[in-house]
Amino acid sequence: MRNDTGATKLRRKGAAHRLVRPALVAILLSGTVLSTPFLMPAFAQSYSFSNVVVEGNVSVDAATILAYAGIGRGQSVSGGELNDAYQRIVGSGLFESVELIPQGGTLKIVVKEFPMVNVVDFEGNKRLKDEALSEIAKSKSRRVYSPTQAEADAAAIAEAYRVQGRLAATVEPKIIRRSGERVDLVFEITEGKVVEVERLSFVGNRAFSDRRLRQVLQTKQAGFLRQVIKGDTFLPERLDLDKQLLKDFYLSRGYIDVQVLDATGDLARERDAGFVTFTVREGRSFRIGQVSAVSAIEGVAAADFQAVMRLRPGVTYSPAIIDNNVTRMEELALRKGLNFVRVEPKVTRNDADGTLDIQFVISRGDRVFVERIDIEGNTTTLDQVIRRQFKTGEGDPFNPREIRQAAERIRALGFFKDAKVDAQQGSAADQVVVNVDVEEAPTGSLTFGASYGVNSGAGLNIGFSETNFLGRGQSLSVNITTGTDTVDSSISFVEPAFLGRDVALKFSAGYQTTNYSETAYNTRSIWISPSVEFPLSDRSRLELRYRVFEDAITDVAGDGDDADTVADSSAILHREEAMGGLLGSALGYTYSYDTRGKSIQPGAGVVFRFSQDFAGLGGDVNYVSTSVQALAERRVFKEEVTIRAIFEGGMIATFGDYDSRITDRFSGNGKIRGFARNGFGPRDLTATNQDALGGNYYAVARFEADFPLGLPEEYGIKGGAFLDVGSVWGLDDTAGTAGPVDDSMHLRSSIGLSMFWDTPIGPLRFNFAHALAKEDYDEDQVFDLTISTKF
Repeated sequence: MRNDTGATKLRRKGAAHRLVRPALVAILLSGTVLSTPFLMPAFAQSYSFSNVVVEGNVSVDAATILAYAGIGRGQSVSGGELNDAYQRIVGSGLFESVELIPQGGTLKIVVKEFPMVNVVDFEGNKRLKDEALSEIAKSKSRRVYSPTQAEADAAAIAEAYRVQGRLAATVEPKIIRRSGERVDLVFEITEGKVVEVERLSFVGNRAFSDRRLRQVLQTKQAGFLRQVIKGDTFLPERLDLDKQLLKDFYLSRGYIDVQVLDATGDLARERDAGFVTFTVREGRSFRIGQVSAVSAIEGVAAADFQAVMRLRPGVTYSPAIIDNNVTRMEELALRKGLNFVRVEPKVTRNDADGTLDIQFVISRGDRVFVERIDIEGNTTTLDQVIRRQFKTGEGDPFNPREIRQAAERIRALGFFKDAKVDAQQGSAADQVVVNVDVEEAPTGSLTFGASYGVNSGAGLNIGFSETNFLGRGQSLSVNITTGTDTVDSSISFVEPAFLGRDVALKFSAGYQTTNYSETAYNTRSIWISPSVEFPLSDRSRLELRYRVFEDAITDVAGDGDDADTVADSSAILHREEAMGGLLGSALGYTYSYDTRGKSIQPGAGVVFRFSQDFAGLGGDVNYVSTSVQALAERRVFKEEVTIRAIFEGGMIATFGDYDSRITDRFSGNGKIRGFARNGFGPRDLTATNQDALGGNYYAVARFEADFPLGLPEEYGIKGGAFLDVGSVWGLDDTAGTAGPVDDSMHLRSSIGLSMFWDTPIGPLRFNFAHALAKEDYDEDQVFDLTISTKF
């Protein structure tokens, strides 16, 4: 702690302001003796100075001081004007004290300059480092000390702590005088504790529980992970955003009359905890009734526009659904060459049956054009990255809805802390200027991590990712993962707007080795794959790719000739190892359809993916690999429970003289819970170690439910139940070590419970499973711990 001997506590007005009264007395009494009754007349007395003398100045030259005073030689001035001159000199912020002393025909201006700042120091800070505070404070060493600036710096530092939830933080600026007209400026900081949201509650909610509504808000209730969860910090300004999020949640579920009446945030008496309460008036949920379209434009048929609508009676009303359909119709108008067409939804309320009739009115809008798009605040991101989020360009017809959607797309990039988009009057009545104001956010990360899985064991991860590489909106990531049995390294690059279009150009490469303890062989794989991806509709995309790779099987145990050798592996694996590293060249595609986030039914979604790879365009391998994945999920029981059905399947068809190898075939790993890695599928029972061989075919159906466990929502713990059914089967080469391998399809199934824990290192999943149907040689696994992944 710095010695405070000789320290002077600062006041906002500064020492100079305490000299106002003596200076005025000196002015008013100069050359005259006045009694109290004659004070006001004396104030109006005029002065004329033939000489103005400045004393006490060291760094500030006399001409500058005289300029602030504004009094010229021989100029007639009143007592009030002398006081104004004094205030101007004081207001310059350059002087610690100022005196104006009339002495006959001479005006003496005596000043004492503020000292120079020797050092700026911070004491008591632990949560914010000196480097961060130095960037906040504008008071710097080797500059003239200003008490006003010091007070402003103290307020800015206190605000930085307040943003972190330390509302009780105090900052006091003090000076320590040194020799040579120098001072040390010290900010004494008392950080205080983080004010956390101790209780987050709701009043008036009947349709949804407190637990469900808490998931909507940005503010979170504090739990035992409060040291690492930042969302549970009490910030009053966050309440307005939470009110809007809460209202949007209800509106998207048909509650058109919802009102968030109040959002109060109170502090405990000790200012160490916050209590937030939201008061809502829900109303009732409405569904879509009759849907129609009418045209107010001569020669434009409404039937064409009604044909592109994706809205049917009976679904829950949502503003997003209406907006999506309006967008589809306006895009149809542009394709027809119809400019300035606006589609306005007219809503008719039917309280009797709780429905809303929607009529889309097609009409002419105002002839307004986009004059230009101005972008500010993007210090890193190039203008073109922001501009390509607009479907409208300079000179195009102005569409307010498109501008709002462009603003959402800019925010969705994840490159900015904040993005504001608005339109203002241009140079003419029919011109509009679109203003974009953004604030850059960090987009790169360097990670060092550890992981553990029952199957994969302990592992280390080193990764680098940048989602806005060189400010071009490109994505670059490099990852190296090492586990007990694997080494997996990869690099990927994505250009999301190739040639300025909605086409993603991708490049990936990787190297992987496996050395599983439960297998008597190792594998090595290396690949390079460029690809392009583009949309087919607002919900579907198509990826086209090329992949060149080399796979090898190594270190197969035994020599394959003696079935009695303890470590002997299947003769099938020995024959596949003898092929050595095989080079493959494949063309492939993936079609994907995803309604999550765009579903008509809130809390529901469907995903479908279909992929094929054709290997045989040169190289040593010849096969066609096909896989399909489908998911459907929905929230039920007032959105407290999520039910999910997942279907997966795959097939490898070889041609020519090529037989599939274990590096090509499918395994059951991770596909049916309750079974160990390589725990089921075709197996060479005639080999000593009874190797699992994988299969050319697989099919799996998984049924899941996620539900709350009654624990506080802020703990991030919930439960789950599942039922898995499926199989892996089929081999090209069935000649085992001492007989044929059974590669028939045998159904396996399991049932179990899960616990999900959303931790700062990632979502963990604990599975407790029991195999219901299995073969005698299958290897089951009751418990599994993994990092939870999304489909």
